Amino acid sequence: MIDYKEIRNTLHEHPQTAGNEQFAHDTIVNHLQGLHPDKVYTHVGGYGVIAVWGKDPQAPTVAFRADNDALPIGHRCGHDGHTTILLRLAELIDEHVSTYQRVNILLLWQPAEETGTGSRAVLDTGILQQYNIQSFYALHNLPGYPLGTVVLCPRTFAAASTGVVYRLDGRETHASTPEMGLNPGMAIAEIINRFNGFNGRDGEFRQSTLICVHIGQPAFGTSAGHGEVMFTLRAFTNDEMEKMLSEANQVVDEVSARYGLKVSRSLVEPFRATENNGDCVEAIEKAAEDVPLRVRYQMEPNRWSEDFAEYLLHFKGAMFGIGSGEHQPELHHPDYDFPDDLIEPAAQLFFRLSSSFC
Repeated sequence: MIDYKEIRNTLHEHPQTAGNEQFAHDTIVNHLQGLHPDKVYTHVGGYGVIAVWGKDPQAPTVAFRADNDALPIGHRCGHDGHTTILLRLAELIDEHVSTYQRVNILLLWQPAEETGTGSRAVLDTGILQQYNIQSFYALHNLPGYPLGTVVLCPRTFAAASTGVVYRLDGRETHASTPEMGLNPGMAIAEIINRFNGFNGRDGEFRQSTLICVHIGQPAFGTSAGHGEVMFTLRAFTNDEMEKMLSEANQVVDEVSARYGLKVSRSLVEPFRATENNGDCVEAIEKAAEDVPLRVRYQMEPNRWSEDFAEYLLHFKGAMFGIGSGEHQPELHHPDYDFPDDLIEPAAQLFFRLSSSFC
């Protein structure tokens, strides 16, 4: 009998960051060799793996995703648990393969979720687009909720976010004659103040967080001529995020022009909002009740971001949370550890979602 707790703890002891997940990749592939999927794709978008039960790509397909990367401080987000849940689901599907005559089941172990690049890399391979995916599901463990409680968000599960870097270029001059140069300091100060006005405007959740400021150099005879200011922007919908980013760019352009500065900009780790499909949320609720697991609705989305959002731009689906304990440290805390007791109930929930399509 396969000991999934042992598998999870082995993954926990071999954390690898985004783009380096070879141990997890090889563990998944070795596990699948003992099962009977009809197709296995390896090295998908890096160290991703896709397994498919079903021979007709045009048949209705239900898909499930787990992430397999770790943080620089180790598996402190629970991805080792997510990976193991899908390994257990693979065994359940294999045991009941005769019931999947008219549908395909597709399991995706995705790399590089933490950097927001893994889902796009998987989509860029074109493999998912070969299948007639009717619904796509993923979960994330949530500390602060009772163990095993299924947490549903009717619309957005996780916020859109992006880092923005604005570089303002003026002209250095001697510190004794600052009027002869173009110092970006006052412009950056005004931009910071204006960005504070984005927070909570018009009743919609918006958040602008100042991250970093660089102006000039520690040379006391020179007035600064160059600077950078960095923010993280967040919103609960993709539309609101696009609107906020447009307004932010307009502010920076207007202020920079008034001070005679040139401006350049870049986005860092952009995440879309994880916007759920209502029918898929209802299907999760029913499957949870069948396990049975307690269900709780969370009306406000999570403020952090998830790159599962990229799949939901292409396929109908939903993401949900599952409680990992009321007294657990928060995600990304050095002491966080995924509870092994979640593996079986979460896999059973996914299995019931897959069975509903048979």
